[in-house]
Amino acid sequence: MVYPMGLPPYDPVRMDLENCEDLEGTQEAKEILEPQTTVLWFTTHQMKNEKLLKDYFGVNEKSRVVVKVGRVGGGAPVREPRFSEEERKQIMLAEHRKREELKKLIKDDDDSYMDREWMNPNQLSNRLQGVSSVRWRP
Repeated sequence: MVYPMGLPPYDPVRMDLENCEDLEGTQEAKEILEPQTTVLWFTTHQMKNEKLLKDYFGVNEKSRVVVKVGRVGGGAPVREPRFSEEERKQIMLAEHRKREELKKLIKDDDDSYMDREWMNPNQLSNRLQGVSSVRWRP
């Protein structure tokens, strides 16, 4: 046990639990929301205070739900982006590389390799029959 005699009176955790913390003029005072002026938001829909959470989500205990807290009349909270800024940069870079590769493939439309010996579709059968080294010209 860390504090066998209890938390000291100056500890912020104790002051918060006993609700005797003085937050006048601090940034934390702006973050405190009163229950009468607070609403919950889920999928851009405002949840009513008189309904229970199970009315919205059902009784499945394995569900994970993200609910945002806001003020009454403040409107729906802003949606979070699907990708973080770093993920978006990676996707854009991959798309750019892919486009550049396709441009190179379209530009390099050379069919000169079709005349090569290794491109002959009858190469295997000619070698098996032993006629691959036969010359027809004198």
